[in-house]
Amino acid sequence: MGKPLVYEIAEKPVTSSLIALCSFIWFYIQKKSIGYSQVGLSYDTAVDGHYWRIITSAFSHISVIHLVFNMSALWSLGIVEQLGDIGLGIKYYVHYTLVLVVLSGALVLVAYHVLIRRFKIEYFRRVTAVGYSCVVFGWMTVLSVKRPSMRMNVFGVLSLPISFAPFESLIFTSIIVPQASFVGHLAGIVAGYAISWGLVHGMNDYWAVSLLWWVVLVFILSLKRSGTYDFSFLEIEPVVDSSLPSIRFPEGYVRTLQMGALPGTIDVV
Repeated sequence: MGKPLVYEIAEKPVTSSLIALCSFIWFYIQKKSIGYSQVGLSYDTAVDGHYWRIITSAFSHISVIHLVFNMSALWSLGIVEQLGDIGLGIKYYVHYTLVLVVLSGALVLVAYHVLIRRFKIEYFRRVTAVGYSCVVFGWMTVLSVKRPSMRMNVFGVLSLPISFAPFESLIFTSIIVPQASFVGHLAGIVAGYAISWGLVHGMNDYWAVSLLWWVVLVFILSLKRSGTYDFSFLEIEPVVDSSLPSIRFPEGYVRTLQMGALPGTIDVV
């Protein structure tokens, strides 16, 4: 018999929290009848400045089967939290999960850009990526390099040597789920190799907090700029000072110089 579930949850606190978060978001999306196009990531929305979708697309799922497949694989990969003896562990898992979310989303957009601009495949303008599988494939890849001898349960269906899991899972999902994002899964694999081969390294608490701060800042500013939500509390009200000189315009109107009218406005993206 295996360990009681409560003990496994205690051994995988970050994984358990991520599964709970993705499940809650899926429930909220279903309850509010939110379409995947409203939270998913596509090339055109990114060009329009909707960078916040890199985050929302990663944690959103369009169906219960989609959610169960990804969370089942994520649960198996939660073993990373218990591998502190080989340089992984909880901190490593938290730090590089954040990196995988951002890096895999950025790689998806780069791939779309190349496919659209270089190869003129306009189809990828209409593709909307959604789901946590980019990160799942990233962690599969990290484990395949760091601990190639272990086996993992893939999507609750297959038990594979972890060394083959990334590419076998890529083929398996493409066959079983035709609408699965091949580009997104491949981006996760590339991001995973970048981390496990040391191309992306040096993450510690300071850099993780710094990256999180920038992610939150860009998320809020891009969400505000896209006009999806009203963030009027972030507006800087113009300051009128009667002591400042007045400017007479050619039309004969007299205006008071305002701080909000000064040149040099910067749009932060």
